[in-house]
Amino acid sequence: QVQLVESGGGLVQPGGSLSLSCTASGFRFSDYTMSWYRQAPGKARELVAYISHIGSTNYVEKYADSVKGRFTISRDNAKNTVYLQMNNLKFEDTAVYYCKASYGWSDNWGQGTQVTVSS
Repeated sequence: QVQLVESGGGLVQPGGSLSLSCTASGFRFSDYTMSWYRQAPGKARELVAYISHIGSTNYVEKYADSVKGRFTISRDNAKNTVYLQMNNLKFEDTAVYYCKASYGWSDNWGQGTQVTVSS
């Protein structure tokens, strides 16, 4: 069955960096659009970034305006893993970060990893 396992969350000071990973199993990873979402307390879950294939070897990335220039999404199809490099973290980046795998009408979610930005 489809399984997504996030890791890499933690506590970081403002201006710091964290790298999240999401390792997938149970499906053909390279065919799927992979996304990172986040949900802060009392707020709706929001899209942070996604990376989607547009051909056999090319991928397109898209970012929320709030993270452009600070976050980078990447994937390693050989390792069935998608990454989110987060730099210059701000207080407002505090949230649970979720990985999502999408193909057609199918969406699959990981369990989430907590990121806390605090001084």
